[in-house]
Amino acid sequence: MASEDASPSLDILVREPEGFFVWNGPPFSNGQPTVKLERVPCTNVRFSGDGSRLMVMKSDSVISIYDCGNFKEIRSFQVPDVAAADLSPCGTYLQTFQKSSTPQEKNVILWETETGEAVYQLFQKNMTKTTWPSIRFSSDEAVACRMATNEIQFFDTTDFPKGILYRLRVPGVAAFEVSKAPGSHVAVFVPESKGSPASVQIYACGKDLQSQPLARRSFFRCSTVQLNWNLGSTGLLAVAQSDVDKTNQSYYGESKLNYLTTDGTHEGLVPLRKEGPVHDVQWSYSGSEFAVVYGFMPASATIFNKKCRPILELGSGPYNTVRWNPKGKFLCLAGFGNLPGDMAFWDYVDGKQLGTTRAECSVTSEWSPDGRYFMTATTAPRLQIDNGIKIFHHNGSLFFKKMFDKLFQAEWKPVSPDKFGDISELIKSVGSLKVAETKSQGSASRKAAPSNPTATKPAAYRPPHAKQAAAIQAELLGESPTPEMSKNALRNKKKREKQKEKKAAEAAAEGI
Repeated sequence: MASEDASPSLDILVREPEGFFVWNGPPFSNGQPTVKLERVPCTNVRFSGDGSRLMVMKSDSVISIYDCGNFKEIRSFQVPDVAAADLSPCGTYLQTFQKSSTPQEKNVILWETETGEAVYQLFQKNMTKTTWPSIRFSSDEAVACRMATNEIQFFDTTDFPKGILYRLRVPGVAAFEVSKAPGSHVAVFVPESKGSPASVQIYACGKDLQSQPLARRSFFRCSTVQLNWNLGSTGLLAVAQSDVDKTNQSYYGESKLNYLTTDGTHEGLVPLRKEGPVHDVQWSYSGSEFAVVYGFMPASATIFNKKCRPILELGSGPYNTVRWNPKGKFLCLAGFGNLPGDMAFWDYVDGKQLGTTRAECSVTSEWSPDGRYFMTATTAPRLQIDNGIKIFHHNGSLFFKKMFDKLFQAEWKPVSPDKFGDISELIKSVGSLKVAETKSQGSASRKAAPSNPTATKPAAYRPPHAKQAAAIQAELLGESPTPEMSKNALRNKKKREKQKEKKAAEAAAEGI
């Protein structure tokens, strides 16, 4: 295992309207990050899955590839009318999509980033979430395939000019997902058709092993699915979603969590102990456990082992998000989106809660690759105000905060967690720094406290008619006028007082 001194640095990519830049990640020497790469104008930016390459899309149809080791540009592509682009997991290939009007124009091009050559081209009519990227890779780039009408097409990742090597026939296939690492299996989704139920099926990627699915799960009332492979390619979680909840308990439809294994030992529902939607699900980095947030609010959270048995209950609360620490020891439950942003940090190994905090209006959230920090970001265009970045320690205490006028993107540079040391040792290494920061902040706050004026609670809003009624009531009860009395009420009161004084003077004159 990597020692602390040999561990790679953490980097944070930040994108604003003027472009992106890269910070040196925590811990910060003086409490503020330093700039590792100065601002580069762009319209979009994306890391490869392993963090070795960075793709930068610019406004003049230019796509640049950077080496993330030194953040130097190594290749540039001129792609007219480019609408989308994507890097393969190891950064070996760049895939671009251009607008096209006829099938004769092959508008999806696969480029080799090292040489800049186009190694494969095809036509794709439109681009959707299920059809882009057109060619999908396993995490190790050992397998590459794409979905076509009623079939999955496989390629040789070392020789794309060969074309299609073999086809997997799946009538009605609407979505697919290649297993991560190793790239040994592919999962496909076939929606309902003519009274036949929808199904999720698992096939082996080898040509000679594709005669029958290794596992299959069928269900009705399903319009879309989310397919989640574990690392190790032994288990698949499929969240089946329907647009309508026939029980009328949820406006957002109905969802069920299914679990399938590649050896066929399990093909069925995950036994959730509470009714309601499946909000989020995530595998641990080891691929041996998965966490689920589910049920009507307050939602419940449970950790299951790979035999689909519950092993730890994380309680309930206003949560719809789970983020598992890449080192496997910690996880974060959070409630983002239309929830207030509550977060609970747990130690999975010890089975205890470490702390709670809140990050309101967060759009994105993720653990650092070394597992010590948790970053949330409020970004545009989802939210146009209060954009900013917050970084928390593993126990939920705030480490860093910075606000932006407008922020489009904030993310860690991907690094394999195996390149960092044991999480317990990493936490100890910043423990003394954390204590020193806490002491300095505490002493500074104590010194600054006397100079801060006492905050006054703003008065509650009262409509004009209520103010006038209060003024009349005060007059009837003989009370003094309140400062909240309107100008008209004060003017009328003065008139009445003058009239009283005039009548009293007249009465006194008559008496004389």
